[in-house]
Amino acid sequence: MASPQDPLLKEEEEAMEDHSDIDVEKGDIPERQNLPSLSVMSTARSIITVVILAFVNLLIYANRSSVAGVLPYIQKAYDTNSSLSGLLNTLFIGSYVLVAPIAGYLGDHCNKKYTVCAGVIVWLSMTLTLSFIPDGYFLLFLLTSGLVGAGEATFCTIAPSIIADLFTSDQQTRMLNVFYSVIPVGCGLGYIIGPKVTDAARGDWHWAFRVTPGLGLIAVALMILVTKELPRTTTNGKKNNKSQKFAKWATDLKKLFKNRSFMLTTMVSTAVSFIVGAIGVWGPSYLTHARTLLQEKDPCRAEPCDYHDILIFGLVTVVSGILGVVAGTEISKRYRKSNPRADPLVCGCAMMLSAPFLLLALTFGNISLVATNIFIGETLLSVNFTLISDIILKVVTPWRKSSALAVQMTIYHLLGDAGSPYLIGLISDTYERGYAKSPLLKYRSLEYALMTCTIMAVIGGAFFMATALYIERDEKEAEMESEPPSSSSSSLLPADEDRASD
Repeated sequence: MASPQDPLLKEEEEAMEDHSDIDVEKGDIPERQNLPSLSVMSTARSIITVVILAFVNLLIYANRSSVAGVLPYIQKAYDTNSSLSGLLNTLFIGSYVLVAPIAGYLGDHCNKKYTVCAGVIVWLSMTLTLSFIPDGYFLLFLLTSGLVGAGEATFCTIAPSIIADLFTSDQQTRMLNVFYSVIPVGCGLGYIIGPKVTDAARGDWHWAFRVTPGLGLIAVALMILVTKELPRTTTNGKKNNKSQKFAKWATDLKKLFKNRSFMLTTMVSTAVSFIVGAIGVWGPSYLTHARTLLQEKDPCRAEPCDYHDILIFGLVTVVSGILGVVAGTEISKRYRKSNPRADPLVCGCAMMLSAPFLLLALTFGNISLVATNIFIGETLLSVNFTLISDIILKVVTPWRKSSALAVQMTIYHLLGDAGSPYLIGLISDTYERGYAKSPLLKYRSLEYALMTCTIMAVIGGAFFMATALYIERDEKEAEMESEPPSSSSSSLLPADEDRASD
């Protein structure tokens, strides 16, 4: 029996009493559109669950960007050039995309809480392993980094669907906003923490990978204690019946690939992923080359070089990310009252507007203008973070949420940030080939390589505009498919019909 002093358990008992007249087996589940939680799980416990998931998300992205923060040290330790350094991210994402579909299937058919915890444990243990790989063993470092991606894929695929099960309507959008708003914060902190921890460890970059695993272990313990496994929910707040819950995965995938809004939004995610991956890895290096070219600092004579440009880039990423996510969510929320196509239209406009600012950041040599235009460009790109997932969760049925997110992540990582850092590094190395090394050459080669990001921003904006043509229809189809059979058409639920036919 629950202790009366436990406020979370007390609130859950009250919730159970409030719905004691509901016959769950008969599917008698009311629409609870005015309540945050979709289950007997308390509102407080639901919010705490979101906070824990957001905290893990922050740690994951902080750890990921720490690689870019200490990239010069890694290049020196393993004696790699730009293209091989880009390959590090490519292998990481390659592992990510292989595991994401499997994680999506497990999320739709197994206990989500324990699957997510298992993914986080793999992530933190492999991250810690990275910190003990000695210099010179680059292949081992590559393979271990791939296993880190496998753990991340499991968490990032299932966590948003857990939030979708806990909340509905505007509450779901707000909670997803909390979950995704920590991504730029985590990225920015990684750029800052990585070099700072390395400096504190007297140049030992391995310590940059020993900060997040301990905090991740605490988060796993909290998830096990606080989070409860929930029934799959529908877009109108009703539970799935058995035939929906055990829908065949092949049929689910076929439905997803026929969903135009889902596929177009996935293509947009690919463009965003390409840009974020490229800028995230090479942005700090570009700032360093720009400052060297302007002779604001003496050219680096002994690698690795540190002009604190990574810290500047980290701060820009944190502030622009928070501003973009919050502004995008609020603008779309207000515009949605007059136009149901608000989400893709707001994202499309922001994406297209980001292109000229990214171009200006690459063409202006003045370091203050570079930082300013990168800030504006990243703010406009960050508008998409929450809204993309919100669109996908609205246009697919509830029992396909994890699978939909898994397919989306597989495609956008495979075609986006899996190859963009390597491609940028390859273009830069190719441009430098045959010329004498100089600060101007390093600056120009990276400048021309990063200009591919402006093209991807325009393409992504066009895909968003195309999504606006289909989103209303696809949302209605998802709602209709999620609706249980009406009493007028049949007095039996699908599960009862199956038994009757037997």
